[in-house]
Amino acid sequence: MPLRIGVDLGGSKIEILALAEDGSELLRQRIATPQGDYTATVAAIAALVEQVEDELGQRGSVGIGIPGAESRHSGLIKNANSTCLNGKPLRRDLQALLQREVRLANDANCFALSEAVDGAGQGAAVVFGVILGTGVGGGIVIDGKVLTGVNSIAGEWGHNRLAGEESFWPACYCGRRGCVETFLSGLALTADHERINKTVLTAEDIGIFAAQGDAACEATLQRYEARLARALAQVINILDPAVVVLGGGLSNLDRLYTNVPHRWGEYIFSDHVATRLLKHRHGDSSGVRGAAWL
Repeated sequence: MPLRIGVDLGGSKIEILALAEDGSELLRQRIATPQGDYTATVAAIAALVEQVEDELGQRGSVGIGIPGAESRHSGLIKNANSTCLNGKPLRRDLQALLQREVRLANDANCFALSEAVDGAGQGAAVVFGVILGTGVGGGIVIDGKVLTGVNSIAGEWGHNRLAGEESFWPACYCGRRGCVETFLSGLALTADHERINKTVLTAEDIGIFAAQGDAACEATLQRYEARLARALAQVINILDPAVVVLGGGLSNLDRLYTNVPHRWGEYIFSDHVATRLLKHRHGDSSGVRGAAWL
């Protein structure tokens, strides 16, 4: 039975997962990511793969989800917030150690693939997977395959400018201002509440207090929902997906799945919007599952 091995390379942890051919989980393990050390990170990934194969007695395919992208031009990693990866030939180095093909994809693409294959978007021809967490990412899956794009940036909606917010352009780490990420990440939600109310609350607390009737927190979430509706409407107008699946910490705000579709219709070029907004099925496991499905 073919063995699929997925690795989720994050800034703080490396998670490995082995799946059987039918998608059932055989083994899972996590270790801390060597901080700022590229060579140690590559060695740690290779050692995890070899350990899993020794334990299961099988050799498998290997997919890696990374917090960045592989340049089609140079083969080097770019746009990674784990900066030690940038400019490095990660695929080449891993293939040399593991002596086989290794497939790389952006972690948001892995999330989208997992949810499209056997998650909330299962059976949909076009799925847009959204990460609403520390950052804002996206991935596109068409007929079960990840769309990477000629520049390896397909799905990067988080670095489009958010229309309708021209009076206030927060700075983004990418060097631009007013990116979707600066309005819709967890940190952005906290910053927006602080800017208006002069009070620092976590995104989780804002959700809790709004549910308890706090007017200021309710207003913050309504601003967030309006922005999310506008941002997703831009994606829907271009991609027209059957399903949009939300992941990341803010995806646990259950009110989004009702309120955002009620708002996005006024920005979408259609008399009726059939796109469904759904919560992830696999949660934090989606990234590593998607890497295995690569």
